[in-house]
Amino acid sequence: MALSIFDIFKIGIGPSSSHTVGPMWAGQRFLNDLREKGILGSVETVRVGLYGSLALTGKGHSTDKAALLGLAGYRPDDVDPDMADQAFEDIVNTGVMKLGGEHDINFDYDKHMIFHFGEVLEHPNGMRVYAADKNGVVVYYKTYLSTGGGFIVCSDEFNKPASAADGHAEETISAIPYPFQSAAELLTLCEQHNITVAELALANEKALHQGNMDAVNAKVDHIWDVMRNCIERGLRMEGELPVSKMQRRASTMHKQLMANPEAMLKDHFSIMDWVTLFAMSVNEENACGGRVVTAPTNGAAGIIPAVLAYYTRFIDGADQNGVRDFIATAAAIGMLYKMNATISGAEAGCQAEVGSACSMAAGALAAVLGGNVHQVENAAEIGMEHNLGMTCDPIGGLVQVPCIERNGMAAIKAITATRMAMRGDGNHEVSLDSCIETMYRTGLDLQSKYRETSTGGLAVFAKPQCVA
Repeated sequence: MALSIFDIFKIGIGPSSSHTVGPMWAGQRFLNDLREKGILGSVETVRVGLYGSLALTGKGHSTDKAALLGLAGYRPDDVDPDMADQAFEDIVNTGVMKLGGEHDINFDYDKHMIFHFGEVLEHPNGMRVYAADKNGVVVYYKTYLSTGGGFIVCSDEFNKPASAADGHAEETISAIPYPFQSAAELLTLCEQHNITVAELALANEKALHQGNMDAVNAKVDHIWDVMRNCIERGLRMEGELPVSKMQRRASTMHKQLMANPEAMLKDHFSIMDWVTLFAMSVNEENACGGRVVTAPTNGAAGIIPAVLAYYTRFIDGADQNGVRDFIATAAAIGMLYKMNATISGAEAGCQAEVGSACSMAAGALAAVLGGNVHQVENAAEIGMEHNLGMTCDPIGGLVQVPCIERNGMAAIKAITATRMAMRGDGNHEVSLDSCIETMYRTGLDLQSKYRETSTGGLAVFAKPQCVA
């Protein structure tokens, strides 16, 4: 499978990879199609239809904003989060969109942004875009499915093998030295070639980058820079979270910990406070539409940065090579979830997002602590096994409650999973492959109201207490 490290770790903006990053990329793909067909200049207006979870929680996840920004030519990996809201408001208030940043068209938000609350397409996250000429004739339309983690596929690609659907040609699969489809295959390759999971993942990435390892390292380092900057910004920022008006808590918690540094010497559990803080700071930034790394999704974006920050700040001997190994190992584990199950909360509940991230972080931490490949697999399996059945029930359709705290809890759980695995020799009863399959089947068994629709769970029963 020729998935890339940078398919699993994408730079984007909050609050959701499937509801924000994906729809913005869909807008970009639609633009590219219009350009390739030579019809962009003849378009008079566009119409966007949101279906399933994209409709039900679309406004809370800023799906409408993301789709329009994508059509206006903005990309999630380089758009300025501070100007995104203004650009969206300008389109809504003026009724004019500069399609692709180059061609003014009419856009009436109330008429042309349509939320199909009662209709679901082939995937719970569906989006259709129509382009019409001055006579109102539709000159082009396309259906997109946002499958989690910022991945977008057209509806006619949905049932193809993941390699084809996600844009990786078969020749790229044959070009990598160590193709794998399952954890069992991954372990076998590592043992046969006497390499670590990180070494395998980086060797494949080098092949995907035409042998340019410096480029790979630079991109991996940039991923960590964005994660670290997100943590640090989240520790500084104060005020309210959007829509809910809940107070941000990370900055206050940071001040409390900094005011009593000697507590670290007396209370060993204070490290847990720091790890929780790192995760919450990222997810508060995500909730505010800040720049984050999908890891593997935005809703779970705080877990891997928090555990990686734990490694860099609290583990003796941590270095940049360890950071690279951590990210590469986590990505390889994330690929297993993407290939064999899902990382979409709309498809399988929060176990697919927070559970996958917890698993990735646990395996990666075990790797940089010197665990063998079987201990790495064991840590990843433990990280998922104890998130099985987790619902996705965001209150108000916002990636705030229970999402922010849930990231902090999962970061701690990932470290615990690693410590459990490192106390053993790698032999364990439940394989990572079987755990991944169980997660997916459990997700399919969940009632739809517990899969990112905000129509069940905490989103219903806790709403009066938690959201203003």
